Amino acid sequence: MKPEVNDVIPQRYPFQMIDRFLEVTAGKTATAVKLISINEWFFANQQAGQLTVPRPIMIEAMAQTGVAAILTLPEYHGKNVFFGGIKNAQFQDDFRPGDQLTFKVEMKKLRANIGLGHGVITREAKVICEADLIFAVE
Repeated sequence: MKPEVNDVIPQRYPFQMIDRFLEVTAGKTATAVKLISINEWFFANQQAGQLTVPRPIMIEAMAQTGVAAILTLPEYHGKNVFFGGIKNAQFQDDFRPGDQLTFKVEMKKLRANIGLGHGVITREAKVICEADLIFAVE
């Protein structure tokens, strides 16, 4: 399925870090896209020519993608999902204005109120970041 971002995750501008979903399989995977614009709020205090997206922002976008895989399950509809932590995050490059990023999160475990997922960020089919994510459902 391809749900609308605002129909699935609770974050709104300026904290909504993804533009649209490409595919969501409830409880299993979610894939989303973000086009990094030069007008993003997190570039406000950076010097032109050296603009890079703070890495925690990209981890948050990856987490928001993973939340969609959880919240599309009927048993979690209307619940809150919190980003519980990061394990083994590895970055291969920085993120800059003009980048079109694809976020894919595969849920490895989802039991009761805890979920573990593996996320990947790609740019032009090249892996830029991988991380294991922990989710808590309330």
